[in-house]
Amino acid sequence: MSMTIGFSDPGKVTIGGRSVDTINALKKADQEAAEKAKDKDEGAPAQVRTGGAAPEEKTDESGGAGGQSLTVKMLLKRMKELQKQLQEQQQQLAAAQAAKYPTEEAKTTAVTAVQGQIAQTNAALAVVAGSLAKELAKEAGSGSVINTTA
Repeated sequence: MSMTIGFSDPGKVTIGGRSVDTINALKKADQEAAEKAKDKDEGAPAQVRTGGAAPEEKTDESGGAGGQSLTVKMLLKRMKELQKQLQEQQQQLAAAQAAKYPTEEAKTTAVTAVQGQIAQTNAALAVVAGSLAKELAKEAGSGSVINTTA
């Protein structure tokens, strides 16, 4: 025995509380974002990160990293990466706000998704800043920071 169900108005069907138009708009926005990310990554060298310590960076006198521990250097590097990521996400947010969507719900969903990513990046940045402050305080207490006051 088989049964067929027909819908009088398929446009009013919702999946997970979202209309079909909203879901299609989100898929399209995700595909466009993936293509943009792919285009950005094609020019960049491939880089894989694993656990463990990063290789030590050599810095000159103008680099400002001389005399700092490896942990501080790594935290500063991570902070710069997160700041760059945050800047890219803010650009994505501006693009999502300016883009046209078939429904207001689709626009709200897309903008909210980018705002969530920004919140996560801000939280990671706060954690790194806190760790950096602790590490610098530890170095100051151990006497590895030079006091230049007379």
